[in-house]
Formats: sequence, structure tokens, C-alpha cells
Amino acid sequence: MRTVESSDPNFYDRCYVNAHDRSGDVFLVAGLGVYPNLGVIDAFAVVRHGGRQHALRCSDQLPEDRLQQRVGAFAVEVLEPLRRLRLTCTGDELGIAFDLTWEGSFPATEEPPHTLYAGTRRIVDASRFAQVGTWEGRLRAGGSEWTVTPDRWVGSRDRSWGIRPVGEPEPPGRAAHEPIAGFWWLYIPIRFESYAVVLIAQEDPDGFRSLNEAIRVHPDGRIEQLGWPRVQIGYRSGTRHPEHALIGLTDSSGRPLRLEIDTLTAVALNVGAGYGGDPDWTHGQWRGPAWRDSAVYDLASPEVASRIPFGVVDHVARASLDGAEGWGLFEHASIGRHDPSGFADWAAVAR
Repeated sequence: MRTVESSDPNFYDRCYVNAHDRSGDVFLVAGLGVYPNLGVIDAFAVVRHGGRQHALRCSDQLPEDRLQQRVGAFAVEVLEPLRRLRLTCTGDELGIAFDLTWEGSFPATEEPPHTLYAGTRRIVDASRFAQVGTWEGRLRAGGSEWTVTPDRWVGSRDRSWGIRPVGEPEPPGRAAHEPIAGFWWLYIPIRFESYAVVLIAQEDPDGFRSLNEAIRVHPDGRIEQLGWPRVQIGYRSGTRHPEHALIGLTDSSGRPLRLEIDTLTAVALNVGAGYGGDPDWTHGQWRGPAWRDSAVYDLASPEVASRIPFGVVDHVARASLDGAEGWGLFEHASIGRHDPSGFADWAAVAR
């Protein structure tokens, strides 16, 4: 466990969680990651409330015992493997604190391997499992406090590991003269009362789908494949902000299914959470021992608003399928050219 099979400095192992109360009023996204070849462990928590994102980040040297998922104010405790977790954050002085217990509603499911190339180099080569569930406990952020109850608070969590750009940026080299033309990504784990639906898709600028899966997870662990998702996203005029999605699926008997999704509030992952393009902090960066930091972002400010379209955004999702109501995550990025959406270049937006 101390040494991983790859010497690539971009090797990582990270857990991710989100939580919301179905109202669109508050949305928590958090995670903890280790980077064995960089000797770093770090964590983040971001709370969206109103027009602001409150962010907390912690980083330290990676201890020898990687099973201790704790750094700074943030800790993850496995109460029951693949079933129950406890997340705590004692960061009141940094603007965010919580004591939350997660319970999986259905079995976790392993997703297809995820790869992404920059030219001939594979810059992403990762595996992941995902699960939907409910939350219970307390959450505080920005002077507000919420009682988290499992009858209202839902979310998804995942664990991924492998190769992904982390740490300090590498010299761009040839890639600086041959940038990617575009990136299109869609990830939708949804909790219904009787089952979970997990959809994942990645497309090249011409629409070629390089990653594709749509499944329904039943309580007994049975996984039902739902065919090839046919995705139509309605973007807000003048933007690439997804307001609505219609996804055509097919059940195991061949019967067509219609998954409809409306998005509510959202967390921009490149604003305080450390994901691709975040100028303030990136996962795996060495910031010295016992580093802690926090920030509050006004999402309407020109500086912040201008970066949101060029990163991955997590949206609270309200869904319907065959008359059943579901809640979960609509994670999406549409950057640069994407022919099926009618976006010709990096500046193109919906009409």
C-alpha cells in the first residue's frame, strides 16, 4: 500500500462525495485524495449557498499509513465497507464544518475504465466505483446551519484511482502547439426510491463516444444495462449552462425509457475545489506541512464567472423516469468544439 505500481507522478487515489436537500438551496461537494508518488495528501469541501461558493482546503505530507483518511480539519471514516461512511470537518474558523454520516441506498457499482489522450500520451487512465445514498448529521457554512436528515438529503459518492493530472503543472512541450479541440463529458448518478441509475459518457469533438455506459442498479445488486444513451441537452441561450436534458434509454426487454432531468443549483469544480483549471489550488500540489486555506467566491463577479464555462460543473439534478421521481448529480462539461451540440469552437454558445 505504500508503493503503487506506477512511477507516474500523476498517480492518485481519491474519494468524492456530494450532498443536497433537493431544494436547490444548498449543495456540498467534498473529497480527499492521496498522491503516493508526490508524498501528498489533501482534501477539500465546497458549499454552494445562494450566489456564493464557500471553499476549504487542507494539505499535508502523506503519512506511511495510507488507510488513515485524515488531513487537517477533514476526515473520512469507514463505518461499514461499501455501505456507511462518516465525514467530519472541524473547520468552523475557516467557514465550513460538518459531521455527516452516509448510507448507501443500493450496492456500489464499478464503472468502465476512463481514459483520455493529449496527442499520443494517455493523461487519464483511471478506475472508479460509484454509489448513491442518503445523509444524516449537521452542516455549517457561511454563518448558516442545516440539519441533515436522510428523508431529504441525498447524494452520490465515488472512489477513483489511477493516472490523472495532479500536482504542479508539467512543461507543456509540443502539446502547447497542438491543444485539444474540445472536451464533452456527462456523468449522472441518480437515486430513485426503488433503484439507482448511473450514466457516464465522454465524446470527442466530432461526437465519437469514447466512454459510454448506462445502467440501473437494483437493491439485490443486479445490474440492468440500459442501452446506448441518446442525449439531448437544452442549454440556456447565450451560454453552455445546461437547464434540461432528455435522455433516451432502453431497458433489458427492449422497451424505450425516457429519462428527463432539470438542473437546480450547481458547484463549479474549478472554483475552489481544485479540479482542472482552478487557479487557486490544484489537487496534489505541495503547499508545505499542515497547510489550511479557505475562500469565499462570488459567482457573479466577472473574474469568477468567466472561468466557470471552461471547467466541469456539478449540478443538483431532479429526474423523472417512467413516472418515478429521482434526485442526484448532473455533472457536465462542454468545452470547445462539439459537433452534435452545434458548438463550432471555444467561443460558441447556445442560441
